[in-house]
Amino acid sequence: MENGMKITDNMISQDLRLMGILYRFFVPKITKKKNDKSFKGNKNYFLGNKKKHVPFYSKRMTYHFVKRSDGTRMRVLVFKPFKKKEKVPGVLWLHGGGYAVGTPEMAFLSMAHILNKQGNAVIVSPAYTLSSTKPYPAALMDSYQTILWMKKHAEELSIRDDQIFVGGESAGGGLAVALCLYARDKGEVKIAFQMPLYPMLDDRMKTESMRENDAPVWNEVQNASAWKRYLHGMNPDRIPKYASPARETDYRNLPPAVTFVGSIEPFRDETVEYVKQLKQANVHAVCKVFPGAYHAFDMLVPWSKSAKEARKYIMKQYRYASKHYTAPQKERE
Repeated sequence: MENGMKITDNMISQDLRLMGILYRFFVPKITKKKNDKSFKGNKNYFLGNKKKHVPFYSKRMTYHFVKRSDGTRMRVLVFKPFKKKEKVPGVLWLHGGGYAVGTPEMAFLSMAHILNKQGNAVIVSPAYTLSSTKPYPAALMDSYQTILWMKKHAEELSIRDDQIFVGGESAGGGLAVALCLYARDKGEVKIAFQMPLYPMLDDRMKTESMRENDAPVWNEVQNASAWKRYLHGMNPDRIPKYASPARETDYRNLPPAVTFVGSIEPFRDETVEYVKQLKQANVHAVCKVFPGAYHAFDMLVPWSKSAKEARKYIMKQYRYASKHYTAPQKERE
């Protein structure tokens, strides 16, 4: 598409079309200026590290506070399994929001809730530092601190320390991939499986599906603004792979992966390319592209045929991973 990826209503899958049209009608077209203001305006509500910030409640969830290296504390939400078992996979789930907004409680609306309900997984979701507060690498360091905490407290959390999985949607998916790279290179914790859903991976934004994409929910303009905030102050020619995982050139020894993405959303090409790179590195990876689906369709239209198929697809891959993928931790010296 030489003229970019302009999305018409007719390009949207029929089961998702009404929501897409309504979204476009009620949500003003976002310019670069308006988008920056929207991130600032949501900052106070979405910070989420305050102790009193508990917008949802469930008997199966508990809050913990993980100490950062600088002495501050990070709020972490833990979902217990629906069915009590001695040891189950522990899934570190990282919420979306362009790295700039979001809270751990978004797990209630995401695939994490399905993994917890149908897959009987323990879900651990941190209130990682948002770019509206601090840019890269704050969010990655918080995520890494959380996964180290999961490893250390595996017995207490009733999770198998050889089945620590990671996942997330959108920016959370990108963060999950960055975490897999970082954990592989550091060698302190082993990740057995990754589930980065329609991940935000490439700050260069040169793919066909990204260029001039004006799809509902997330588009090229919003994406550029989010990357600008996340990479604030960094030299564009020296962006590290842990900030923008698509810049990695060696994908060997990463965990097996599953993902899905919509065919009309900006992250389509970078998601497909990531899976391609994993396969070339002899890492088992699968991806499903949903025709006519826009960004986060599984969360925004959960009753749709496409969303139901996405949940079924992920659950099938998750159950397979639970039976076949392990990554034993190194013995403590």
